[in-house]
Amino acid sequence: MKRQFPKPRDIMPLMKFKAPELNAKKRRLDAALTIHDLRTIAKRRTPKAPFEYTEGAAEDEISMTRARQAFQDIEFHPSILRSVPEVDTSREVLGGPSAMPFGIAPTGFTRLMHAEGETAGAGAAGAVGIPFTLSTLGTTSIEGVKAANPHGRNWFQLYVMREREISYGLVERAAAAGFDTLFFTVDTPVAGARLRDKRNGFSIPPQLTLGTIVNAIPRPEWWFNFLTTPPLEFASLSSTGGTVGELLDSAMDPTISLDDLDVIRGMWPGKIMVKGVQTVADARLMADRGVDGIVLSNHGGRQLDRAPIPFHLLPNVVREVGGELEVHVDTGIMSGADIVACIALGARFTLIGRAYLYGLMAGGREGVDRAVQILSEQVVRTMKLLEVATLDELGPQHVTQLQRLIPRD
Repeated sequence: MKRQFPKPRDIMPLMKFKAPELNAKKRRLDAALTIHDLRTIAKRRTPKAPFEYTEGAAEDEISMTRARQAFQDIEFHPSILRSVPEVDTSREVLGGPSAMPFGIAPTGFTRLMHAEGETAGAGAAGAVGIPFTLSTLGTTSIEGVKAANPHGRNWFQLYVMREREISYGLVERAAAAGFDTLFFTVDTPVAGARLRDKRNGFSIPPQLTLGTIVNAIPRPEWWFNFLTTPPLEFASLSSTGGTVGELLDSAMDPTISLDDLDVIRGMWPGKIMVKGVQTVADARLMADRGVDGIVLSNHGGRQLDRAPIPFHLLPNVVREVGGELEVHVDTGIMSGADIVACIALGARFTLIGRAYLYGLMAGGREGVDRAVQILSEQVVRTMKLLEVATLDELGPQHVTQLQRLIPRD
């Protein structure tokens, strides 16, 4: 091999160094390339109890584990030799636009994960043109979310509480604030057994104990934000009275029925979704009741453990009722490829919960921005690799669900 001394003119084009990023938060978030990377950052920066409240699920956490495994067990089938220089990720959903085929799911106690809470999620969603969903157990009020996302699409998730008048008041407030869709939640007759929280002595609001103080030492920013911002409360319920524990207990009601759905539908002027459908038969029941859509969800694995896997339910539900109402999916989504797979198998839309909260814990509003950016880039890249130009071009021919759990006769 012939060798020679390098000449300065040959070396100089290689000597291009990137300017260092002096903003530590931006440097940290820019280095996160996946939602799992954001989760790693979040774990370092968030005390154990709130992190595990976000991370955990019910009992042995089998439902959550299976839901995530279902997305790993897919096989994509790309087309070839199709010119797709650009892709259109926009979607008409529930009578309005969304720039991406995903929105932010409702999560309770959100300011527990980071002091900015729902305002960070709503602001990030509005900035990119996707919907944001506020939980009944949110820590920012209905009106506060509207102020954070004044021109975007806001949705409201409703628990029908034991004191029905409380729920009716929330419905009226959400309508008055211009929220366009209501999520009537049906999978929480009682609270699931979230064992991580019990083992951590988790409480709302968090209590300062010797253990929490020791855990806080390497996480001073979280505690500073928590102690110097307004008290943690269910913001939309703060005027109804009762302790946080009493309100949480009141939100779970095993007497909820189809009659309650009819009452709420009569009050609500916009679109109504039923969230927590877990069988084909119940999907048919909701279609026959004339709702606008359903969310296939097992509450992120946080209610009944060993519940059906929403992603596995999707094809059969779409075949049964997809022509009559919108079918949305949540639970287990951690990447843009997961979202694309749902759309290919007939989902109209998807919702992200933990994926958004990992970004929030990693960096507040900027962390949510980064989570949405990561997912959006993954959606675009997956579509380009499949060589489809629009979401409507995606179909079952692009995805195979590989099977591990096969029912026995």
